[in-house]
Amino acid sequence: MSTPGFSTLAIHHGYDPAEHHGALVPPVYLTSTFVFPSAEYGGQCFAGEAPGHVYTRISNPTLALLESRMAALERGAAAVAFGSGMGAITSTLWTLLRPGDEVLADTTLYGCTFAFLHHGIGQFGVKVRHVDMTDIAAVEQALHAGTRVVLFESPANPNMRLVDIAAVSALAKTHGATVAVDNTYCTPYLQQPLALGADVVVHSATKYISGHGDVTAGIAVAASAELAQRIRLQGLKDMTGAVLSPQDAALLLRGLKTLSLRLDRHCRNAMALARVLAAHPAVARVHFPGLQTDPFHALARRQMRQFGGMLAFELRGGAEAGKRFMNALRVVSRAVSLGDAESLAQHPASMTHSTYTPEERAAHGISEGLVRLSAGLEDEADLVGDVLQALEAVASTPAAVARAVAA
Repeated sequence: MSTPGFSTLAIHHGYDPAEHHGALVPPVYLTSTFVFPSAEYGGQCFAGEAPGHVYTRISNPTLALLESRMAALERGAAAVAFGSGMGAITSTLWTLLRPGDEVLADTTLYGCTFAFLHHGIGQFGVKVRHVDMTDIAAVEQALHAGTRVVLFESPANPNMRLVDIAAVSALAKTHGATVAVDNTYCTPYLQQPLALGADVVVHSATKYISGHGDVTAGIAVAASAELAQRIRLQGLKDMTGAVLSPQDAALLLRGLKTLSLRLDRHCRNAMALARVLAAHPAVARVHFPGLQTDPFHALARRQMRQFGGMLAFELRGGAEAGKRFMNALRVVSRAVSLGDAESLAQHPASMTHSTYTPEERAAHGISEGLVRLSAGLEDEADLVGDVLQALEAVASTPAAVARAVAA
């Protein structure tokens, strides 16, 4: 049989109903500990000399199936599941970095990742530097022998900047650095960073992988089984304890079954909204790689299957206009997170990226008037209508109209 397609892997990989009394849906193993048939076998399990589960903080059959399936979808060697996306990121970085090491990060990162680097691991002797990773020459100049980890998102949260994963990974390898890519926005359905040269991929599985807003979870997928095992035994077991529950793992396995179907709809709705926003006089700029005018359009076509369900835009009038827009929404919900069936809008400067100072936001490409929108699964016409009426609320003030006309 030829290699199964994405959706077939997402539904079937790693599970045989015949081995579980014919149960079509994988069972949930609700146990914290596991019984050994003998003291000798238990000792072998602890020594890593025999396969088997010891304690659910380390591994569990339900989590193991999720990990195996995610590794297959990301084209990696092995994966580790966590209780949150930040659990995946922090466990990975605690494993890879030591005092005196340097992490080279992109200029734009999710707010909590930024906070962890500067207010967390940065306080323990790890050096943190930022560089604009959309500029390959700048990355090449910034890399040096002390760089241990290169960290970035593509697309970046919240301003949708794309990084050339293959080019940055190739440069990092010449300096012996490990490349870690946050693939939350794309999932393996739209983008596979490991196939482009990255060493480890992290996800907030809370988002598209779950898809229903009822799980908090994270995943790290590594190109080598050895690296995944280090992250499991050091970052997860000993340093963060950010374990995922078997019940939540089962919900993620359920979400994976419809991931491709959902993302196709997310992508279509996002494209429709991006076109409406780009044509409206109240909007100063739209950040969405699906638009041919977007500076990252060509790169997106090379390394992404589709253009994603996330978009960001800047309204004329700054933060005040952004709040007016959000308060006028009726179908789109005002909430952080993304990737849910419901469309969600948020104001990064006061919400997800409030950990940045205003000066840091300006330096890292996050304007005060930026709005981030996660296109959900609602009917396209209803979403477009809601966004248009909210834009009219923004443009209804005399000052806003004057600014739009002047532009």
